[in-house]
Amino acid sequence: MPHEHHRSPEPAGADATVVGEEYWDTRYRESDKVWSGEANAVLARETEGLAPGRALDLGCGEGGDAVWLARRGWHVTGTDISGVALERAAVHASDAGVDDRTEWERHDLAESFPAGEYDLVSACFLHTFGEFPRERILRRAAAAVAPGGILLVVGHAGWASWQQDRPEIDFPTPDQVLAQLELAAGAWEVLLAEEHVRAQDQPDGRPGTRTDNVVKVRRLP
Repeated sequence: MPHEHHRSPEPAGADATVVGEEYWDTRYRESDKVWSGEANAVLARETEGLAPGRALDLGCGEGGDAVWLARRGWHVTGTDISGVALERAAVHASDAGVDDRTEWERHDLAESFPAGEYDLVSACFLHTFGEFPRERILRRAAAAVAPGGILLVVGHAGWASWQQDRPEIDFPTPDQVLAQLELAAGAWEVLLAEEHVRAQDQPDGRPGTRTDNVVKVRRLP
């Protein structure tokens, strides 16, 4: 699954009541590499022209986005619920020569959140099974954006074209994400709120499609 990582709800047979650290650690241990190691395409596009500063990557997985940002001069804090994923992210950063611009923190975002303010807060595919307070987490993400900084939220708009009989998971529209963020009037600028269809190969290699959405907002100075 290229250019996609984080809390994307893909695994078959998940028990929707017990998705947590142990579940994600087990999932990462099932293979040497779960994700492509490349940055999410939307993050790369939407941050390419930003001046580097401090960045927070929520649900960083094996570190593809964080390392991409660090290579471009950002100082990045990556956080994930899986210690296994974070260990791999640290190795990825070291191999890329950016371990001095990256740090890794284990958080169950339903329970704790990294401290500080950031010029960029990214939440890419922050979905999961079971009880998950995504709206509250995204509001906390907005609160962590420094004046003049960017919040980028990328998510699925639904299951992929070939997926059937999947569990019920809330896939909010861009307008719903904006409403859920509860941004203070006059304090934010909406730069982007849209859905887009992208090509994604099915597990058997046949072509398929997936609809995603992106919300990009800027806290006014």
